[in-house]
Order: sequence, then structure tokens, then C-alpha cells
Amino acid sequence: MLSLEYLLLIIGVLLLTSILLAKILDNIGIPTLLLFLGVGMLAGSEGIGNIYFNDPALAQSIGTIALIFILFSGGLETNWSTGKKALLPSLSLATLGVFLTALIVGTLIHFILDVSFLWSFLIGAIISSTDASAVFSILRQRRIGLKGNIKPILELESGSNDPMAIFLTISTLELILMPDKSYLSIIGMFFMQMSIGAATGLIIGKAMVYSINKLKFAYEGIYPVFAIAVCITLYSFTALIGGSGFLALYIGGIVIGNSQFIHKKSSIRFFDGLAVLGQLAMFLTLGLLIYPSRLIEVMGIGLIVGAALMFVARPISVFIALIPFKYNWKEKLFVSWVGLRAAVPIILATFPLLAGIEKADMIFDVVFFIVVLSTVLQGWTINPVAKLLKLSQEEKKKPELPIEFNATTSLDTDLLEFIIPYNSNMKGRQIVELDFPHDSRIILIWRDETSIIPIGETVLETGDTVLVLVNKKNIEQIKNIFSH
Repeated sequence: MLSLEYLLLIIGVLLLTSILLAKILDNIGIPTLLLFLGVGMLAGSEGIGNIYFNDPALAQSIGTIALIFILFSGGLETNWSTGKKALLPSLSLATLGVFLTALIVGTLIHFILDVSFLWSFLIGAIISSTDASAVFSILRQRRIGLKGNIKPILELESGSNDPMAIFLTISTLELILMPDKSYLSIIGMFFMQMSIGAATGLIIGKAMVYSINKLKFAYEGIYPVFAIAVCITLYSFTALIGGSGFLALYIGGIVIGNSQFIHKKSSIRFFDGLAVLGQLAMFLTLGLLIYPSRLIEVMGIGLIVGAALMFVARPISVFIALIPFKYNWKEKLFVSWVGLRAAVPIILATFPLLAGIEKADMIFDVVFFIVVLSTVLQGWTINPVAKLLKLSQEEKKKPELPIEFNATTSLDTDLLEFIIPYNSNMKGRQIVELDFPHDSRIILIWRDETSIIPIGETVLETGDTVLVLVNKKNIEQIKNIFSH
């Protein structure tokens, strides 16, 4: 039995090693997911660390807790004013696209490997969801932006498609273990989980914003603790009443992140840090759980399933799911290619292990191999593919502005930050032409790493970061001006 001090030392060394390696190898473009998994594998029983870890239940619990903060943080940082334009196509990808991916992969495995359809569909369901956090961590390393409406659609899809993959995985397991179970009951359960998850996320999100502005805690440090309590309660309560806790978290995060509340900036930074810690803990744990020697044994089937996923299932599902929407073939092809698989499929692969179904070990190893393959092949080629399809543009580093402003309920003003996108109607217009409310002002413009004190005749340009001091009653009007 390890002492607490020794256990904490192991955790600290693993975290520090991962962070330092990520910093050292930042310019090489190695996806952080692959790096953290690699550190976990090296520390494992077949690596130099020789740490024995074989507890799928604990790994699943760690992964679930990490996902709670990752999804909530992702919702907090989702800009609804731009993201709502991609809502319908994102939902189509997150539901129909995920189902089609699972169906196509499952069908191909069924015929190629001559196994039962439910067993093959289970693998398809496990690897059906994407992870945009891995995608955009790579894009940020090379400072590559994306034209048009591609980034919002990928963000919203990744934040909302995990519940569908989880539902398909659990439902397929139930059909395997209970062959007499009705398919209609499963369809009804899906709509119930999604509707309850969406409703509780919306209601509790709004309730938190109202509460945090009314309670006025005497000690500032209580605010992030209160937010954590709401986050955990939102997930667990939704799950207990039969809803999708992960969907509730993401929707609740969007509602809260796009509302005005006390200490908003510090709270978002706090959850951003929790999300990073969650990713580190999750990837390291999953790396410890795998035996590298077993990946070689499943390499053949892993390559077959991975190729079916990346080159057949994902492109077909994306092109079908986006038929009703105005995206050209280049944009659809890029969305197809950036469908990276990450931690969620590996966590879902622990479900068959715990359920004790036939060949569960092989399923876990195959899924892990596919995640590594997807990260290596797609992760290293995202930027070249974006440039090849002429969908990339240089993304300027977000400036650290010399002004920080914490709004409180006792003030009727707030400080908002906007970036002028490349296709904005505001490009080339003078500030005086924007029809701002008389009690709101642009107080600073950041352009080409220099600050500009604006006057009425100042012309706005693409890429400008604009700080606006607004009266709270005019916030929606100001947001509408900058969203066109």
C-alpha cells in the first residue's frame, strides 16, 4: 500500500513532466493529447516508471469528473453571438452525424471481420464522437485561424456530441446484455435524456447567474467554490432524474458564460485551469491503463477500423448531415478531416470492460489504438489541410490588454471585448457611423500590438480588438452591432 506522500509525489511528478514536455515540444506541433497519453504509458507497468494500474472503474470515474469541468468550461468560453449561427448544423452533426458514423463503422466491421452486428456497432458508437479541444490546441500552436463559420460549428459539435455517443454506447451494451429489450424504448429514452438535459442546463444556468448576482458574498474566494458546487450539482441532479448530465453541463455553461455576473472573468479563468487539470489527469490515467504491447497485437484491426472511420464513415456522415446547410465541399471536407478522437472514446471503452462482455479487452485496445492513430495522422495534418483547402488565415495572438474591469451588481456599466472578424460589415467604417447608444463608448483599440485611443473618425480594421465600456441596459444592442 502506497503512502499518501508517495502517491502525491507520483501525481506531482507526472503533472510537472507533462507540462514541461508540452512547453519544450510546443513548436514541434505534437498534440498535447498524444503527449500526455505517452507520459502515462511511459510511467505505466510496461514503461520506465513501472507503475502498475489496472482499475477501469477508477479510470472511468476520473474521466467522468474531468469531463464535468472540461465541458462546463467549454460552454463558458463559447461565444453564443457567433455560435448561434452554427447551431442547427452543429446539432445535425452531433446527432445524425454521430449516429451515421457509428452505423457505417459498425456495418463495415460487421462485414469485414464477420462478427455480430451489435458487437461491431458498439465499437462504432464508442468512437463516434469528436474532440475539438484537441483540434484547437493544435491550431493555437501554429496560430492558424479558420475562415467563415467553421470554427463555431466544430466547437458546438464537439461540446454537444458526447451525450449522443454515450447514449449509443450504453444502449448497445443493454441490447447485448438484454436481447429482449425493445428498440422503441431506447428511442424514447434518447429523447427523454436530451430534453431533460437541455432543460435543466438552461434553468440551472439562469438560476446560477441570478443567485451569484444577488448573494453578494463577503469573501471573494467563495465565488469560484459556489460555481464548482453548481457545476457538480447540475451534472449529478440531471443524471439522477434521467437526463444527459453532460449535455446539461455544456448548455448551462453557455447560458452562464454569455450572461453578466460578478467576477465573470476570474471565474472563467478558474474553470479554464480546472479544465486543463482535468485533461492532464484524464489522459495520464488512461495512459497508465493501457499496455503498449497489446497495441501491437490489435494493429491490424485498428488500422482497418481507423481507416473506415477517417476516410469513409466521418466524411459520409458529415456530407449527409450538412446537406440542408450552405457549406461548400471544401468546408465539409475540412470538417470531416478534423474529427479527432480523444479521451471520450477511451472512457467509453471502459464500459464494455466493466460490463464483462465478450472480447471487451480487445475493444479497449482497438479504441485506444484508433485514438492514437487519429491524433498522429489527423492532428499533425490539420494545418496543412486547412492551407491546402484555402480555409486558413493567420490568427493573431490575443493581446493582454492593460485594462481589467470586474463588473458588480452595484454598477450599471460593464467592459466588453470584441474582435473584428475578417468578413465583418464593420471593416472600414468610422466609429461615428456605428450608431452606438450615447452612454456607451469604445475606449481602446488594440491593433498590430499597439493601442489606439479612438475618436469618432477612427476607422475599424479586420483583427482589431475593441474594448467597449457599456451601460448594462445596452449590452444586447452593442453585441448585435458587433455581430454583423
